[in-house]
Amino acid sequence: MGNLGSWNAADFPGLNDKNCLVTSKATKSYNCIAWAAIGSAEAPWWWPIPDYYYWPPGVPREETLVSFVQAFETIGYISCQNGTLESGFEKVALYANRMPWGDVVPTHAARQLADGKWTSKLGSFEDVEHQAAADVNGPIYGAVVKYLKRPISSPEAS
Repeated sequence: MGNLGSWNAADFPGLNDKNCLVTSKATKSYNCIAWAAIGSAEAPWWWPIPDYYYWPPGVPREETLVSFVQAFETIGYISCQNGTLESGFEKVALYANRMPWGDVVPTHAARQLADGKWTSKLGSFEDVEHQAAADVNGPIYGAVVKYLKRPISSPEAS
């Protein structure tokens, strides 16, 4: 698909030059949650740390899967079974690391593109397009733990 970016390949062992295309320059301006939620490099960082990053009003500022799901629900997402491309919907995948004591700690989000591929902002590194949501699984982000979807709003509806 393309070339690999400036990240450590060991952090994302599922990304390779056959399934990954770098689509932006490295930047700390926005993060993966904002990229998945809003799809704009102009979006503010989304993270539940109080008084520092944007977090949707009314959603608990907790690094829990429940809180991240609620954050995406504020912009129209609902839970779904998988990341299979579904006509009329856009999807996001939420990633987490499972701690030895049982907690699931959110780490990343990716958004499905209209052709079924996925887009991720890799920390302060580049945005990438990848074939499958699981391509960014690894020691940094853990694995996909939840899929959400929302209807695609058509220009005719506005």
